Amino acid sequence: QVQLVESGGGLVQAGGSLRLSCAASGRTFSSYAVDWFRQAPGKEREFVAAINWSGGSTYYGDSVKGRFTISRDNAKNTVYLQMNSLKREDTAVYSCAAKALGSVSYDYWGQGTQVTVSS
Repeated sequence: QVQLVESGGGLVQAGGSLRLSCAASGRTFSSYAVDWFRQAPGKEREFVAAINWSGGSTYYGDSVKGRFTISRDNAKNTVYLQMNSLKREDTAVYSCAAKALGSVSYDYWGQGTQVTVSS
């Protein structure tokens, strides 16, 4: 079993930065790919970024390309999402999800952390 806990959310002004963390406990985390998603009130969940087990491959949603960076430190069992040049439309609950190699769906989800960007 793996437990995922997000942290680092908060209130930030437009143009500012935040770094989110997704910390895993339990089984070895290094064999899992991890994705970040976000969901704003009244909107569908949106893919934000993904990273493979080694950190060698990353992918981003179109709305965050060039502004957000996903990374991981397997020694610390943590995946990060560095968010720069934040916009009001980035306001959402951000959640991480982990998928084991070969899984067709996500095996574990975190509870989410709120990010609010003010103008």
